[in-house]
Formats: sequence, C-alpha cells, structure tokens
Amino acid sequence: MNVFEKMDAGGHEQLVFWSDPGIGYRGVIAIHDTTLGRALGGTRFWNYSATEEAVVDVLRLAEGMTYKAAIAGVNLGGGKSVIIGDNKTKRREMIFRAHGRAVESLGGRYVTAEDVGTTVDDMEYVRMETESVVGVYGGSGDPSPVTAYGTYQGMKACAERRYGDPALTGRHVVVQGLGNVGYHLCSLLAEEGARLSVTDIDPERVSRVQEEFDAQAVEADELYGLDADIFAPCALGAVINDETVDLLNVDIVAGAANNQLAEPRHGEELERRGILYAPDYVINAGGLINVYGEIRNWSSDRSLRKAGEIYRTLLQIFERAEEDGIPAAEAADRVAQQRVDDVRKLHRSWV
Repeated sequence: MNVFEKMDAGGHEQLVFWSDPGIGYRGVIAIHDTTLGRALGGTRFWNYSATEEAVVDVLRLAEGMTYKAAIAGVNLGGGKSVIIGDNKTKRREMIFRAHGRAVESLGGRYVTAEDVGTTVDDMEYVRMETESVVGVYGGSGDPSPVTAYGTYQGMKACAERRYGDPALTGRHVVVQGLGNVGYHLCSLLAEEGARLSVTDIDPERVSRVQEEFDAQAVEADELYGLDADIFAPCALGAVINDETVDLLNVDIVAGAANNQLAEPRHGEELERRGILYAPDYVINAGGLINVYGEIRNWSSDRSLRKAGEIYRTLLQIFERAEEDGIPAAEAADRVAQQRVDDVRKLHRSWV
C-alpha cells in the first residue's frame, strides 16, 4: 500500500501512527480536512486483520466525518482514529491513556470521542492525558441516544419520501447491529409500533431486544433477502456490496452505520433498483451533533432538536438528487463539498 497515494486520493491532510508495544497499543489517527474547524471523530477499537485494513478504514471514516460535519452545518473538520486490537480486553486504562497521548500530540487539531468498541469510561482514560476529548462524564456523555434519534427522524423522512407518510407504525424494519445505537433505535421504532427483525454477532444483545421490544431474531445470512420495508445497517460499513446489493428486498436503506456503501457505484445500483438510500453521514450525524453541543455548551434538548433537523436535511437531499438526476449519495456529497469550498473562500477580516 502506498499511503501517500491513498491520502492524496481522498484529500487527507494528516495520518499519524502511534505505538506503545509494552502495553499493546497500536493506534492510527487520520485528519481529513480542517477547513471548517478542528477535526472531530470518534475512536474505533477493532481487531483488524492487517494494518492496511485499519488504514483504509480510518481514512474512509475521517473523510466521512468531514462531509458529516459539513452537511450538519457545524463548524468542525473531519477526523477519526482506530486502535488495533481486541476490544473485549479488560486491560483498558493504559491502552486509552496511550491513545490520549497520541491525540494530545496533535496539539488540538483533532478531538476524539467514543465509537465502535469504545465507551464513555474509555474516554475518561483518554481525558487523563488530553483535553481534546468529548462525550465524557459531566459533558454530553454517550452520544448513541442522539445518534439513534437522528437516524429515527431520517428514517421517517425516507418514509415520507417513499410512501407519502412519515409514520412507521406497522412498517417492517430490519435492524443489523444492536450495539448502543441499534438498541436505542429499536426502542424508538418499537414505541411507534414498527415491526422489528434484528440480528447481531452478540446473541445476548439479540435476546435483550427480543424480550424488550418483541423483535424477531434472524440469522445474519438470511438478513439481506428478507421481505421488508426498511433495512437499517447499524453495525460496520461496506454492507451494501457486490454480494448483497442484489439480494435486498426492501424499499428503503436507512441506518446508522458509517460507510455503508462498499463503493460509490453501489449507491447507483440501489437507485437503479428503486431502493431509496439515506446517505449514511447525513442520517447518522446525531452523534456528531451531540458532541459538538458539548463543545458549544448546548443543552441536551438543543442537541436533540438539532439532530431532529436531519429529517428536513434528508428531504432536501432527495429533492436535490431528483433535480440533478443523480443518486442521493452523490447529491449529499455535492452539498457537503460545496459548503467546504465556500468556507475555504472566505476572507478573514482583522479587527
């Protein structure tokens, strides 16, 4: 892998590797674009099969954060970090303190928070070494409820666009991934009366959602062919790929996972098949909004209201896509990139 070619292709500004072999820490931090402000993005703890896989993931995730911030209308750039290893380990303090030192080395250019495989407790360890961390106790805390709420509102916008009615009562929703965000999303959907089919690699999570929300458990390999209204990917990315895109038997794809499309052409394929796709970094921006609210000292109610605006934003994206004759994912990219370009052209005045 030529790292500089990868960075150049995505327009990334910085890629940092940090290692502390004595405690088993290996981390990678990517900063994509700081035009709108300092980069923000969570820390993902995952057992990557190879360093190259981690690098590709962190670069993609950081770029997505730039677009997410731009489309959400907040003054932040895009960044992300990954820790390579077993996220089930009990020996967490030193790993995350080492990660905090890696974040601190960037001098405030990058702010982190929790993500897949990490918790608020982990961010408390990070905070022992740097102030460049949000989503901690006494701050905004766990961002997953706000992420789930924004995803829920985005799902209702999709229903409005596809069915002419935002109500999800009686709609069959397939939820893939029952971590913090997936769980809270199921709660909101069940409260409205949606019918749930769910899957997760952790059987305990599945059992919990079954018991609490009367959901039907399905096997992972049966998921994509289910006859349903909405597919909600809420686990890892690239789930819409060459193997799955033709199996889908739904009207809408709308979920909280990052980088759901393995390649941009898979968004085009969804469009060709008549499946409405909610661009992931638009519909899942609630978590970013939540931690931005912490930086700006917003109340939790204000952050929740801001996440609710995802409903309107998605409808505008769908309208732009129709006007330009392009897939929704491409329309979202255009809108986000335009905001970055416009801000880059601003002239600062000295006072």
